[in-house]
Amino acid sequence: MSSASSSVRRIAATVLAAGAIVGAAALPAAAHDGDRHHQRPRVEISRVQADSPGRDDRSNRSLNNEWVEITNTTRDGINLRGWTLRDSDGNRYRFDNVRIGARATIRIHTGNGRDTRTDLFQDRRNYVWDNGSDTATLRDDRGRTVDTETWGRRR
Repeated sequence: MSSASSSVRRIAATVLAAGAIVGAAALPAAAHDGDRHHQRPRVEISRVQADSPGRDDRSNRSLNNEWVEITNTTRDGINLRGWTLRDSDGNRYRFDNVRIGARATIRIHTGNGRDTRTDLFQDRRNYVWDNGSDTATLRDDRGRTVDTETWGRRR
């Protein structure tokens, strides 16, 4: 009886150990999947000023007072080469070799200007963002949507 009891205990211990290993392996994957849906994007559209203050007179000053801010929420710099920023009408700005620092913000202006670390210029002569309603969409270099910001009524 002692050897049968010993065998049962060994089998039970083996089954319990196998269950613990399977459970431990599955737990991180399940926890990760749940977090993925609630995680903030690594790079996000943080602010939009679609309605340039004052009269919309198409002056460079007015055009540059229309902008979108993009923030890197990570601890590492990210190269935005090939990323795009679009409006609902299909107007597109493509980032060249632009690096956004860790936890940094860059502002993309509509008009003409000289690009710096914190300000980029689309060099356009017409407004891009609709004052009443529009959607700004940020996509990575593979065309995947990273973030969107919508204001006003959707069209």
